[in-house]
Amino acid sequence: MNNVYSWPENYGDPSWFLYDRFGLFIHWGLYSLKAKDEWIMTQEKIPKENYENYLSQFSADLYDARSIVKKAKECGMKYIVLTTKHHEGFALWDSKYTDYKITNSPHQKDVLKEFVDACREENVKIGFYHSLIDWHHEHFTIDGLHPQRDEERVKQEKRNMAVYQQYLHNQVEELVTSYGKIDYFWFDFSYDDRDWGWSKGKGAEDWLGEELEALILKNQPHILLNNRLGLNRGVYTPEQYQPTSPLYDASGNKMIWEACQTFNERWTYNPNNLHHKSPEMILKLLIDTVAKDGNFLMNFGLTARGDFDKLSSSVMDKIAEWMKYHKQSIHGAGASELSPPQDCRITQKGDTIYLHLFSWPFRTVHLKDFGREVEYARFLHDHSEVSVKVFEESEIFHHDVPVIEKDETVLELPVIKPDLLVPVIEMKLKN
Repeated sequence: MNNVYSWPENYGDPSWFLYDRFGLFIHWGLYSLKAKDEWIMTQEKIPKENYENYLSQFSADLYDARSIVKKAKECGMKYIVLTTKHHEGFALWDSKYTDYKITNSPHQKDVLKEFVDACREENVKIGFYHSLIDWHHEHFTIDGLHPQRDEERVKQEKRNMAVYQQYLHNQVEELVTSYGKIDYFWFDFSYDDRDWGWSKGKGAEDWLGEELEALILKNQPHILLNNRLGLNRGVYTPEQYQPTSPLYDASGNKMIWEACQTFNERWTYNPNNLHHKSPEMILKLLIDTVAKDGNFLMNFGLTARGDFDKLSSSVMDKIAEWMKYHKQSIHGAGASELSPPQDCRITQKGDTIYLHLFSWPFRTVHLKDFGREVEYARFLHDHSEVSVKVFEESEIFHHDVPVIEKDETVLELPVIKPDLLVPVIEMKLKN
C-alpha cells in the first residue's frame, strides 16, 4: 500500500475534492410528491401515462436556491450534488429534447440555473447527478427494473436503444454546455451484472460510456466524474455503507472515494420514514470517513414544495453548530498513520492531529504507540488547554500492575464532557 492516488489522467485535478471532504446531496423530483421512495414508479409499477399526471402538481413554490446553498455552506458542505434527472425521466432544467421537464410544470422555472447561480455566489462547488436510466423514454429498453416489466416484455421490439442513447448524450451535452463550469458529474448507475433471464441489466456499452465520457471532458476538461458510468474509473461511491479502512485498488494505490449517506433509509423526502440519523451519527460518519481518507456526501431530500422539512432543517442546524467550531478537523484533513485510542478517530493536517472523542473517557486518554511527541494540546471548540504528560517510568498502582507504560503520553481531561456532540482535541506534534 502507498500514498499514490489512483486517478484517471484525463480527468480533472481532484485536489479541491480531497480538501473539501464534505458535500450535500439533494434528491428532488416528481417522486417527492409521492413522498415515499425515489424508485416508487417501478416499485408500484406505475404506468408512464399515470405517472405523467404528477407533472401538473409540481409547483415547487417554496424552492429558493440561495437559502438552500447558504444552509449547506453553514453546515461546512463545500460542494452540492443536485439531481438533474432521476430514473423517472423528469428533467429539472429546460431541456429542448423533452416536454417532460420542470418548465412545463406549474413552477415553470429552470431550477438548475437558479442552483448554479446560487452556488457561484456562495463559492460552493457545483455537482450534477444524472441518471443513465430513464423509465419515461419510449425507447429505453425494458428490463427487470422497468415499471412495465410485466405487461410489456413482448413489446420490446418496438424500442430502439440507439434512439435513447442519442437522447441521453444530447441531454448530457446540454448540461455541460449550458451552465458554465461544472465541478463534478455524478452518474447513476450501471447494472450489467444483473440477469433476469428474459432480460439483462445495462452497463457502459448500453450508454456508449466511452463516448459519453469524452463528450463531457471535451466541454469540461477540469471536471471530476464518479465511477458509475461502468468504465471502472472515477470517484468510488459506496452508498449507505461505511468502509472499515482507507480504500486501495488492486495495485495498492489509494482510491479517491466518497461515502454517500442519506438522512433516512431512502433518498427522497419521506415524512413517514422514521429511521433517520441523529446529528451525532451523521457527524460521526463524517469524521470516520475523513479519518479513512474519504469524502462524505450527505443527502437531504427536498419536499415537493422545494424546501427542507422541519426535521431535516433542525438536524442541519446542529451540524452547522458543530462545524462552526470544528471545521479545521475536516476541511483539508485526512487519514493519519497514528493509531487512535479506543473510541476515537484521528484526522491529520500536516503536523496537526485532531483527536475526535466518540465516547467520553474518565479523566485520561492514553496515546500508546503514538511515536511522536506532542508539543501542545487543546480543545478545538474553545482552545482551552489539555494537559499532556509523558511518563518516563511505568506508573505502578495497586498489586504491582502497571497501568501507564514507560514513555506513554497521556492527556488529562475534565470529568465532565464539554457540551458538544463530538469533542475534538487539537494536538501539535513536535518536529
